Amino acid sequence: MAEQYKIPYAYDAFEPVIDALTMETHHSKHHATYTKTFNDLAQKAGVQDKSVEEVLFNLEDISDETLRTGLRNNGGGLYNHNLYFSVMAPVSECKNEPDGALGKKINETFGSFESFKEQISSLAVSQFGSGWAWLCVKKDGSLFTTKTPNQDNPFSLKLDATPIFCIDVWEHAYYLKFKNLRASYVQEFFKVVNWAKVEELYQKAL
Repeated sequence: MAEQYKIPYAYDAFEPVIDALTMETHHSKHHATYTKTFNDLAQKAGVQDKSVEEVLFNLEDISDETLRTGLRNNGGGLYNHNLYFSVMAPVSECKNEPDGALGKKINETFGSFESFKEQISSLAVSQFGSGWAWLCVKKDGSLFTTKTPNQDNPFSLKLDATPIFCIDVWEHAYYLKFKNLRASYVQEFFKVVNWAKVEELYQKAL
């Protein structure tokens, strides 16, 4: 059975960047529903013993179209939010940018951290409708950014890469505070990124 990521902070810990009501609604309502629904559907499909990544990567093995669609949407919602919440931390605990091996790799790949930030922010802001922007690691250790609609992710799209960072641009992630100003939310989001955790995920992906 897949588990919902448990935030190790109070919901108001991300103020003033992300308001407490948004965090509480996002995590305890949206994310919890994705988790429960995915587990219910996985049970029906007989894949409850597989990881959410495995299920998403092998969706074609689910013959029932309704189950397959449900697993794609809710499995994506579960996985994507698990990653999203895990790479966040209160402003006081966050660095402006990564250091160590990840920081070096980002500089090598994108020219600078600012260039990377501009690229992934552009992907996040330009995603039409709901979706996500991603930083991923290929098997050869190289980095790339991409965006996906709805709850799709690099597993469901078979990109053969591991996501290590993401930005949620569904309206429920920012609308209570930022309204239609998605770009402002994306800019502010970088203030609550736990780059030490992203570094950890990068090393694990290697």
